[in-house]
Amino acid sequence: MKLLEYPDAEMMMMNLADTLAGELKNALLTHDTASLAVPGGTTPGPIFDSLCSVDLDWSRVHVMLTDERWVPEDSERSNTRLLRQRLLVDRAAAAQYMPLYAKAETPEEKLPELAADLDLALPISVCLLGMGADMHTASIFPGADRLDLALNGDDRLVAMRAPGALEPRITLSAAVLNAAISRHIVIVGTEKRAALERAQQLTPSEAPVAAILNGATVHWAEK
Repeated sequence: MKLLEYPDAEMMMMNLADTLAGELKNALLTHDTASLAVPGGTTPGPIFDSLCSVDLDWSRVHVMLTDERWVPEDSERSNTRLLRQRLLVDRAAAAQYMPLYAKAETPEEKLPELAADLDLALPISVCLLGMGADMHTASIFPGADRLDLALNGDDRLVAMRAPGALEPRITLSAAVLNAAISRHIVIVGTEKRAALERAQQLTPSEAPVAAILNGATVHWAEK
């Protein structure tokens, strides 16, 4: 793991957007397509605001979420809704979006179909992840019902239910995340910095983010 510290979050978000854009451009130099996996939530929003205007051939870029809540796209809790508002706009509107939600009562009903679609974009060229104070990443939560499968299995996608999660989730597995050519984790605040330090001393079952720290670059700002 490589840790990069920044004077403030605004500078971190701008620099990280530049880094992701550079890695995507490099991927497109040697491949017909590239893939970008990103988290939902509020933290990466400023990164998306900068990244969406970058001048690259977005029509050759597959964009996907690292995880999604099993809610319709028009729900305020939908990560896809956030992407459509802040990333898949401007030049990035030309990107090929690969959703992790389809209309069904449960994620299990659509899991094979969604996983098969992902094959077009794997391995991930550039992966951006977040981390919760409970040391989860993507939707790989401590105490989740299929935690072992998400951490150790070969499945590309895993349907998850976890304590504290209001709805079922669907998440990329640790195997898919670790296969990404470039992997970044962005965190803000002293609480998450302390959680990161704890995670390095714990097992992935206790701290799921520990499963993907090796080879990752962690970007941190206090505020």
